[in-house]
Amino acid sequence: MRAGPSPHSQPARIGKGKQAFACDNREVAMIQTVRALGVTAVVVASCLGGQAAAQTKQLTLCWAAWDPANALVELSKDFTAKTGIQMKYEFVPWTSYADRFLNELNSKGKLCDLIIGDSQWIGGAAENGHYVKLNDFFAKEKISMDDFMPATVVGYSQWPKNTANYWALPAMGDAIGWTYRKDWFARPEIQAEFRKKYERDLAPPQTWDELKQIAEFFQGREIDGKKVYGAYIYTERGSEGITMGVTNALYDWGFQYDNPKKPYQMEGFVNSPDAVKGLEFYKSLYKCCTAPGMSNAYMSEGLDAFKSGQVAMQMNFFAFFPGLYKDPNVGGDKIGFFVNPKQKYHFTQLGGQGISVVSYAEHRDDALSYIKWFAQPDVQKKWWALGGYSCHKAVLGDPSFPKSAPFAADFLKSMDIVKDFWAEPAYASLLLDMQKRVHDYVVADKGTAKEALDLLVKDWQKVFKDEGKI
Repeated sequence: MRAGPSPHSQPARIGKGKQAFACDNREVAMIQTVRALGVTAVVVASCLGGQAAAQTKQLTLCWAAWDPANALVELSKDFTAKTGIQMKYEFVPWTSYADRFLNELNSKGKLCDLIIGDSQWIGGAAENGHYVKLNDFFAKEKISMDDFMPATVVGYSQWPKNTANYWALPAMGDAIGWTYRKDWFARPEIQAEFRKKYERDLAPPQTWDELKQIAEFFQGREIDGKKVYGAYIYTERGSEGITMGVTNALYDWGFQYDNPKKPYQMEGFVNSPDAVKGLEFYKSLYKCCTAPGMSNAYMSEGLDAFKSGQVAMQMNFFAFFPGLYKDPNVGGDKIGFFVNPKQKYHFTQLGGQGISVVSYAEHRDDALSYIKWFAQPDVQKKWWALGGYSCHKAVLGDPSFPKSAPFAADFLKSMDIVKDFWAEPAYASLLLDMQKRVHDYVVADKGTAKEALDLLVKDWQKVFKDEGKI
């Protein structure tokens, strides 16, 4: 799963909300040019009136509204220059993303020629015929999945998993990582106090126990006349937030979705003693070391908390790190990054998406030509340079990559240890079950961790029985 609402505007869209109208690249450029002259309304009117009359080839690409989407708009200008095919964009907030586009796919709508769909959609999209299977196209165009990082091929492209059946090209690599206030950690008086208390240097944590120590150390501390808090973690109830947070601890304690030797056998794996300990730890971190009012918080709240100087450490997706590094208040020398900590094991929650051709698209051939273009190593290198996260080995395997950005080395390490949520066709039901059970225990103080995971097993067993899987 992915990252979320961007605090930034969407330069490729005109209007508000779900009905916003997307202009092509030329019209966006015109709007940006004349805005300085104070006559934006004239161009907007031209955009709205001229779209229907335009006779040039065009594709509509659907994704979430966030900074990487803006980077993709910039990148895709090269595709238009090369092919003459204009690009339109339908970008919606992360809070509406799944509902908007899953409804579009389920209704066999023709809005999207290309879609950058969530990793968990791949099973349902493949089995329900929403995506074009790309194997023959890849073979024809000599596009090899061996050229992409293995975890992204499995996570974003394959269904069934670990089979050579491809429904997407890895497009936007992502995973959970952490940011921290490097400037606070470096202060001599804070270093000295921490060393005296814990008999070790204050540094980015390697384990969850170390992370909690650091969070406790900063919790309620006054820095520069302001009360600060230890850590920011995901707790959101409505969509996917707390699941995307708690799994980072659960995986490291030993939680598994099912028996590796017997699919869909969940008893003793979802609710193992180690999984219970992981859930208990996540709750203890929430209770001891987070800021007030963070009982229903996800990505954007984390960005706000960190950028406002409220927290010492923040859990969030790597997709946001380029913007945070550029932030005038907490970026640059003030921010540091680290990989999700380890405990008994070492994993992190996968984010990111693949790009697919919608089977109902009216411009399938042109959409496939976009996939071919996007897969080229030079395009992938520019994608990374603009702020996207390439999954291509030509980028990630370059010896210079780890030093290409302050967070690049940690991103590379993270993508080697990623683990993902169910990608089953029934993933939405599975997700809602986990959201409820985990939030009820961690935030609402209902029952014990063992009871929460026992109930989750029963929930998931019912889903898979209804699906005919058990």
